[in-house]
Amino acid sequence: MNHPDYRALAAQARSEADASTLDNVRDRCLRSEAAFLAMAARQELADRSRARREAAAAGADPGAGMKNPAVLQTPQ
Repeated sequence: MNHPDYRALAAQARSEADASTLDNVRDRCLRSEAAFLAMAARQELADRSRARREAAAAGADPGAGMKNPAVLQTPQ
């Protein structure tokens, strides 16, 4: 998937905060940096979870996860 580069956005917000001469602008930029870093962490967690789910699904058999697959068998 194509996601925004949250870490680059955080770095940009940090550089804007460092360059700012106004306290309120500096604070806003630092809040933006913190928010972008949090979004990056959540996105990385979601990507790792998705990769684990896809890997598990690729190796699973069709009846995996059913409580009692024997119930679905036809009598002989």
